[in-house]
Amino acid sequence: MSTFDAYAHLGVVDDGDGTFRRNREFPVAETNPEPVPGNPTVSKDVTLNANNRTKLRIFRPVKLPSNDNTVARLPIILKFHGGGFVLYSGLDIVCHRTCTRLASEIPAIVISVDYRLAPEHRLPACYEDAVEAILWVKQQASDPEGEEWIKNYGDFTRCYLYGRGNGGNIVFHAALKAMELCLGPVKIAGLVFNQPMFSGIRRTGTEIKYAADQLLPLPVLDALWELSLPKGTDRDHRFANIFIDGPHKTKLKSLPRCLVIGFGFDPMFDRQQDFVQLLALNGVQVEAQFDDTGFHAVDIVDKRRGLAILKIVKDFII
Repeated sequence: MSTFDAYAHLGVVDDGDGTFRRNREFPVAETNPEPVPGNPTVSKDVTLNANNRTKLRIFRPVKLPSNDNTVARLPIILKFHGGGFVLYSGLDIVCHRTCTRLASEIPAIVISVDYRLAPEHRLPACYEDAVEAILWVKQQASDPEGEEWIKNYGDFTRCYLYGRGNGGNIVFHAALKAMELCLGPVKIAGLVFNQPMFSGIRRTGTEIKYAADQLLPLPVLDALWELSLPKGTDRDHRFANIFIDGPHKTKLKSLPRCLVIGFGFDPMFDRQQDFVQLLALNGVQVEAQFDDTGFHAVDIVDKRRGLAILKIVKDFII
């Protein structure tokens, strides 16, 4: 009987030298720093950390709202893409489309963070990149030569962290770290967790029920964690299992208001529900938007679901 090949399912190949080839990446989208007919946003890339080869892609709506002929300040959204810590890019076409919709519909300044991927850069590398991105936004407020789209149009008191899948995991850990830092004038006003990715050694009901899920079967989820967690650890490490006791538990009460989105056919659905309960029990203002039907990443392939999530996020931010 043949065994299931999680790497083949993911489209990754171990080159044996600490690097992986990824055969199912989406193409990188081109930016448009100047307005283009039919495109509701302008976008450009900036370097976050040259040594780490990390970048930020900034989106700004072409039509800027105004109050009394003065351009209104827009919320700033730091966006962290999905891909199980291993796949995809903050610059690819799927992430670019999502950020374009967020920037134009909310409207907002959206910053897509192209963080380092595992297994070349295991956790907590992407958490460090996320915190560095938050501090980069802070720097723009005081730098006379700071990024003009941020300085001229962004509202530093309304900064949001948004993550889908493992991006939600990044939001959680980066926010806990950021709450320890002096961020002024930046204020993190809220966190958006779209189908966040958490784990643990003990199997949950939905993990067992959807163990053969077409997109994320259990062996694939396990493989993603094996590729991402620090070597020598397991899924009960605090990066994956946020429900275990640890220093992070004492910091939960410092988190700002949260929005958690999930779908019932997602193998991680039980953990997402437990996450809401964990936040609420620690006094965090949390809004849960759960749909009993729908699978993980359904918003990527189903335009109707994608628009529904966009409205939920807009209502949370506005």
